[in-house]
Amino acid sequence: MLRTATIAPLIALSLLFAAGAKGAEMDLVLKAEQARIAAVAKASASTISVFAGAAGGGSGVIISADGYAVTNFHVADPAGNFMKCSMPEDGGKVYDAVIVGVDPVGDVAVIKMLGRDDFPAAEIVDSNSVQAGDWCFAVGNPFLLATDLQPTVTWGIVSGVHRYQYPAGTLLEYTDCLQTNAAINPGNSGGPLFNDKGQLIGINGRGSFEKRGRVNVGVGYAISINQVMNFLGYLKSGRIIDHATLGATVTTDTEGRVVVTNILSSSDAYRRGLRYGDEIISFGNREITTVNGFKNILGIYPRGWSIPLSYRREGKRYDTVVRLAGVHSRRELLEKTGNAPIPPSPEEAPQPEDDKDAPKKEGEEKPKKPIPVPGHPQTEEAQPPEEWKHLFQEKTGYANYHFNQEHQNRLRKALDSLGDWSKTSDNWELQYSLVDNDNGVIHIGPMTVEGKMAGVNHNIEIAGDLTEKLEPAGSGGLFLALYTWKRLLREKFDTFGEVYYLGTAPRRDFGVQYDVLVGLYDALEIRAYFDQTTGQLMVLEMFPETDSDPCEIEFSEYRETDGYTLPHRMVVRYGDDPFDIITVKKWSVKPAGEGA
Repeated sequence: MLRTATIAPLIALSLLFAAGAKGAEMDLVLKAEQARIAAVAKASASTISVFAGAAGGGSGVIISADGYAVTNFHVADPAGNFMKCSMPEDGGKVYDAVIVGVDPVGDVAVIKMLGRDDFPAAEIVDSNSVQAGDWCFAVGNPFLLATDLQPTVTWGIVSGVHRYQYPAGTLLEYTDCLQTNAAINPGNSGGPLFNDKGQLIGINGRGSFEKRGRVNVGVGYAISINQVMNFLGYLKSGRIIDHATLGATVTTDTEGRVVVTNILSSSDAYRRGLRYGDEIISFGNREITTVNGFKNILGIYPRGWSIPLSYRREGKRYDTVVRLAGVHSRRELLEKTGNAPIPPSPEEAPQPEDDKDAPKKEGEEKPKKPIPVPGHPQTEEAQPPEEWKHLFQEKTGYANYHFNQEHQNRLRKALDSLGDWSKTSDNWELQYSLVDNDNGVIHIGPMTVEGKMAGVNHNIEIAGDLTEKLEPAGSGGLFLALYTWKRLLREKFDTFGEVYYLGTAPRRDFGVQYDVLVGLYDALEIRAYFDQTTGQLMVLEMFPETDSDPCEIEFSEYRETDGYTLPHRMVVRYGDDPFDIITVKKWSVKPAGEGA
């Protein structure tokens, strides 16, 4: 339903003009006009044009003062590792920019503008608050017209919300997007869609065009800014990002319910209890009433996030949190993006058989000659000045490993601020008590973990098949988890095993996001969750196998002991069940050479 309360005042103002209104009525008209002009000026200041040499170009928008900007994957990818971007300020200025991270499935890329730390950033609002009938406007570089470096503004309304657009294969899937009649043409891709206050609500990327005309016909689509913000932490990691799957398919039954038709037994959803025939009633804290609605919500989350899920079976409601798997394997994602694909032209784009009228994807204009940027002659790929070359580091699986390395260094510094762990002895010991007042000692040695818990003695050697050494029973591998935690503290990341920064993600507490570091040691994978404000390590998850529940340790009550700040409370969980709470009475962490 259109938001008529928004439209009616402007219709009334138009009637006032027609009636020759004066005085107070005219003041209202002038104030509305000035407000619109101010909103456009405010929004345009954060809009950029992206020049990709002979590959064409598109648009983008700055989202933070330090220069991070969002555009489409199909705009940034042809531009290469570095590109030229213009801003409309003071008659137009051109800046160098470097690629940061890409989301090929969602058609989003993050780049970083270079040369200053006070860029004008767009104001971001909750795109779920947008309704059909709201006024909006698009800003960008349609048909690469911004030869004077001044963007084009098109005005319209939000024509629809929560639109689902079918993908080409498994890439370029537009989910939960905003539909608008504000003109979006080739070259607008990657540019911002603003509300009438000049606040950012989406990233333009797709249009429904006449079959051969390649011109706007009043139906354009913008990726919701909420989806972009969900992926932003991942994109800033410098990685090539994948989208998520629940590991289950759904359909609408004869009663109009959204029910599970198939589910992988290896999926986390299955481990959390979801089964064939169950009704999905809520996902990501949003009500599910249609299959498209479910696809919309699933599409706004990245692989690896933990999302609230509610389902109903035989009249009983179940509430849980599921960890989302990836749509692609790592190899598949790299293969699909390795040749820098450009979205097909409208006449070439395959259409799903059950939706032959689905909108076709927008490709960018690709002139035969490089796009001229004043003062900056273009080649096939913009060549960065020497001062910026250090900002790009190539590594398989990454759009730009430099940014991942920066985050790793930041989290390493946070760990080292709690003590000089590299100088500790290889033998750590903790005296503890459990909830039932059971007391004991756990010794974490160089290649062993031993101790008594619940009356059972355990002695684990860190050798052989570690996936078989998940003691104590019911913990999911607490002793192995403690060993990998100690190793993470003591070892530099490059000697721990493979380590990378995942990005930001929630856990069971869906409203809180953490910095997440992933480490691979032997057959084990760990995920370390850091408080984004304090840098403190809050949770460690240890996965003995990919398709398994981790042993989770929640750390708290950090206190200094012999110059090292260590947790004195550990809540241990495995699957849906708490295992126990460990209260540390005494830590023994000595400098190397002094023994345990």
